[in-house]
Order: sequence, then C-alpha cells, then structure tokens
Amino acid sequence: MDRNIVYPGSIPQDSDILYPNRNAMIGIAALTAAALGTGVVVDGLACTQATPASLTVVVGPGSITQLSSLDATAYGSLPADVTDQIVKTGINLQAVNFVLGAPASSGQAINYLIEAAFSETDTDPVVLPYVNAANPSQAFSGPNNAGTAQNTQRVQRVQLQVKPGAAEPAGTQTTPAVDTGWVGLYVVTVNYGQTTITASNIAVAPGAPFLQYKLPTLRPGFASMQVFTSSGNFVVPNGVTTLRAELTGGGAAAGYHASMPGGGGGAGGKVISIITGLTPGQVIPVFVGAGGAALTSPGTGNNGGNTSFAGLVASGGSGGAGGTGAGISNAGGAGGVAAGGQLNLPGSDGTDSIVVACRGGDGGGPGNGRGTSGQIQGVAAPSYGGGGGGGGCSSGASPAGAAGGAGGGGLVVIEY
Repeated sequence: MDRNIVYPGSIPQDSDILYPNRNAMIGIAALTAAALGTGVVVDGLACTQATPASLTVVVGPGSITQLSSLDATAYGSLPADVTDQIVKTGINLQAVNFVLGAPASSGQAINYLIEAAFSETDTDPVVLPYVNAANPSQAFSGPNNAGTAQNTQRVQRVQLQVKPGAAEPAGTQTTPAVDTGWVGLYVVTVNYGQTTITASNIAVAPGAPFLQYKLPTLRPGFASMQVFTSSGNFVVPNGVTTLRAELTGGGAAAGYHASMPGGGGGAGGKVISIITGLTPGQVIPVFVGAGGAALTSPGTGNNGGNTSFAGLVASGGSGGAGGTGAGISNAGGAGGVAAGGQLNLPGSDGTDSIVVACRGGDGGGPGNGRGTSGQIQGVAAPSYGGGGGGGGCSSGASPAGAAGGAGGGGLVVIEY
C-alpha cells in the first residue's frame, strides 16, 4: 500500500491527509477483492416485519461490496479518477423502514422488490476557517472569507429502495425487474385486505448476492465425511463447493443349485471422483444399491442394486449361477461396472464352483463371502459391495446343494 513521505520543517499540504485516506481505501479494496472477488456481495441487510406488526418492513444494518470508480468526482484537491476500478464497501449501521400498501381490489396481490446499490456521496457541510495571509490572527470564514459551507466527509453507504409491481389477481402477480446498477434483495408480497406483514410474505429475491458463508465455516481440504448406507439426500453444507465422492454398487448373491455347489456372486463396481461447482444448500439425491438377497430355492443369484450420485454410477454385481440343470460347474457372477467418475473400477467376478470338491465359489471381493464345502449355506458378504459365497453340496450318489450367501449392500462416502 502506498504511503506519503513528510519531512521535518516542510509545510504540510492538504494532500498529506487526502492521499493516506485514498491509499488506505485502495489497500482495503485489494484485500476485499482477494477474499470476495469483484462481483457484488451483500452481508446482513436482513428484511423482517416491523414491531408492532404493520405494513412496514425493516431492512437491518449490513453492507454491500461492489466494483466502482476510484473517485467519480474530485476528492478535495485530488482529481477524479473514473478509469481505475476498485471494490468499495458501503455500510449501513442503522435500519431502514419501508411502508408498503395493499392492493385496492379484492382478490389482487402486489409484489414489492427491495433492491440495493453502493452509494458514495459528499456530505456534512461546514463553514471552515481559512488562513488569512494579511492577518493570520484573524481567520477567514470559508474560502476567500465567502462564508461558503463545504462538505467534510465522503461517505459510502448501502442505497436501498422499494419498487412496487402491478396489482394483479393473486398468484399471477409479477415482480418488477431489477434496475440497472442495482441488485434485488427481497420480494415482499402483499394481498388485498392485508394489514400486517409476516415472515411468510418476505422471500429472498432470485440471485440475491448474499454472502453464503464466513471464514469460521471454511475447512482445509476434505475435513468432514458423510456416509450413506441407504438412499437419501446430501445437502451441500455452507462453505462447500467441492467434494470427493466414492460409490460402491451392491454385491450380488451367490447361486443356489439343487445338486451342485453354487457360483459366487459378483462384487459391485466402484467409482471415485471429485465434484466441483456446488452451491451451499443444494440438495443432491443419493441412491444406494441393495445387496442381492440370498435365494430360498434353486436358481441364479439375485443381482446387486445400482448406486448413483451426482451423475456417478456404480452398478451392482451379477448373481452367481445355480438352478437345477446338470453341468461341470456353476460360473461365478460378473462384477459390476462404473461410469462418470475420474476413476471407474469394475467389481471382481465371483469364482466358479468346484464340483469335485463339492465347494461353492467365493464371492467377488473385497468384502466377499466365502464359498463352503459340503451341504452348508454359502457365507454372506461381510462388507459393502462384496459378492455372496456359493453354498456347497453333499457327496454321494444323490448329492444335494445348499443356498448361497447374500451380497453386501452398496455404499456412498462423501468427503468435503
């Protein structure tokens, strides 16, 4: 930030005071732009109903940050500068009240738009004392002793105004357009016969540039985690615009054969990706695929369900082979696939059964269920996305198979 140099014994100039003020404003503007950018940002300025209740709304203290000329008019003896643009902040320390009116005709409603803009004005005029060179002990009153009052402050404020729409049948009324150079903050709806404003009548205007989060809510890297083992919704927290998602599809159940060991179920696919461009408060559906349920009668194992989130898909594994037909062995089910991510990993296939050993195939892993030997039900997948293990069969002239194990359910892990 620039600084003035003043020397001992030199005659002070008015610019020795004006330049530090301007330079401080430029330095603060640079820091503000680095933190908030150069777009319009509004903080505070909450709109509430008046107390006691009436047709008055109150816009509380707050600020607006907006790109503006360095100085649109001369600042004391410093010339105007409309070429250089900096971010300026207007601050209101006091609330502003607006009195609204209800429409005159039954069944009608009006939408009022409350909009804001940065405002910079010179104010607080004072008749200042000036040096009288002819008689220094007798000061002039104003420049050239003319008694003229001069502004002594350049203030930066939030300019607020209310803009009424047309009265129309309730439900069809429209909100007036935002004026050039202004930003819409709130829409207040007033119906015929209404005598008080309530919170339900006040809505934030679409695209209002309110500051969504502050430094204490920011986190370094991915510091928090949310885990979904069943379907639901992920609500983007304040301060979050980027996240890391890991999805696993449901694992499939093993096959169940009437007289032979069953094939192992395939594992669910897996996708890993970074997702950007999120908006705090955004609701993103999460669908978690179920694991394939174990069979209660001979047949091919149930497939695992698909898992999806924000355009990412991890499909479930395919069930292991089973049934009643004769064959050398029962094949393991195929693993699920993945799509949409930066890293798309197919799930492992379940393994084939081993008839001569009367042993069922293992499920696809990791987190897979183990195949069993003898007429024992296959082991269910103990972890997310794993395939169920195939049941074995008894030996002898009339072997009998056993049911296969269930697949593991899908999973969604979100880090932010």
